[in-house]
Amino acid sequence: MTRVLVVDDERNLRRMLRALLEAEGYEVDEAENGEDGRARAAAVAPDVVLLDLVMPPGPDGLAVLERVRADHPDCAVIMMSGKATLADAVRATKLGAFQFLEKPLSAEAVVTTVRAAATLARTRADNRALRAQLPEEWEILGDSPPMRELATLIARVGPTSSRVLIVGESGTGKELVARAIHAASPRAARPMVSVNCAAIPRELVESELFGHEKGAFTGATQRQQGRFELAHGSTLFLDEIGELPLDAQAKLLRVLEEGSVRRVGADRPRPVDVRVLAATNRDLEEDVRTGRFRDDLFFRLHVLPIRVPPLRERLDDLPVLVRHFVRVAAARGARRPRDVTDDALRRLRVHPWPGNVRELANAIERLTIVGGDGPVTREEVDAVLGSPRPEVSGRGGASEARGLAAALAEYERTLIERALRDAGGSVAEAARRLDTDRANLYRRMRRLGLRRTDTDA
Repeated sequence: MTRVLVVDDERNLRRMLRALLEAEGYEVDEAENGEDGRARAAAVAPDVVLLDLVMPPGPDGLAVLERVRADHPDCAVIMMSGKATLADAVRATKLGAFQFLEKPLSAEAVVTTVRAAATLARTRADNRALRAQLPEEWEILGDSPPMRELATLIARVGPTSSRVLIVGESGTGKELVARAIHAASPRAARPMVSVNCAAIPRELVESELFGHEKGAFTGATQRQQGRFELAHGSTLFLDEIGELPLDAQAKLLRVLEEGSVRRVGADRPRPVDVRVLAATNRDLEEDVRTGRFRDDLFFRLHVLPIRVPPLRERLDDLPVLVRHFVRVAAARGARRPRDVTDDALRRLRVHPWPGNVRELANAIERLTIVGGDGPVTREEVDAVLGSPRPEVSGRGGASEARGLAAALAEYERTLIERALRDAGGSVAEAARRLDTDRANLYRRMRRLGLRRTDTDA
């Protein structure tokens, strides 16, 4: 539950704010002056602070703001005052205040601002947790040639303001790349804002991205900032951009061209300074050809393309990835990390990893949590991943005497043929069963010489 601290010397105002915010589901604490506010903040570690500017005697709101931001960097502080000057507002902004509310307060403005501040606090906390979990530079693990090339590219594009389109199969770590680009940018002091375009209901896409005014549509009981406004001065990461509906693509294009957003139901646009990073596991060029994705938006986003390599192209990174995921899984399960035998590593190396690094992380978590206390063995890996031997197909079975590449290709062909058979010839359904996207499956089928038998219309 989001914890809010109200610091104000007016008792009635504190009571009103407490009642208002508790009715919205927040946990609320109070402090009657600056000294008490600093003490309460240290004791309860709030996510959001509503802070009066003038509270005689003792430290004023700006002094409390400075202390709270130093002690609780994830916290979002909202300043309140009926006597603030422009100089006060400028100084508060430089000290890290999220927003300034003028007294007398509007209940609608308070709720809307606290909601946006809580979102910002959660984003900051998520970024901090991710950095703690992945301590490597740019939060990306691996030193194989493809990953060194990726790191070099991130270092080059990070300091620019250009848009970046990150492409790669599901589970390769596209969001980590986006966070690394943001961390290498001049905007790194502010948290990156992320949105999964595939997870937003179609009817709410515009509201989620651009915000809405009260009464703009049924259920819009309060004004709400969109993700673009929340990312003002920072980076907005649009994950799974290929799933965005065409009408939303047109509105997104306008925002990118004009540098401003218009909330649903608003009369005037609002300027925004946002760097956009987008990611997809789809073949957007194919989607452009078929009319599923706007060509003008594609070229707006495709300024600096970055491809994230699949795990099968960076198998030299497997040992360091395995050790990392063993530590993470052990910490989650409050267990000691298990060693992994060389034989088990060899077995992991020959798996095709259609789900890439995400699939590896899940497999290691299962091996760590459900296994014994000793080292992870090949037999345990077989129990989790299944037998590594491909079935014999009409094209002939693989043998251990053949090269690894040929054996893996035969195994991949067998998996795809089986998935297509089980899916009744539907490439889309087969791709879902293999935890990949249709465009990637088509590419694999062409490489393996498999005919397209897809029944999708």
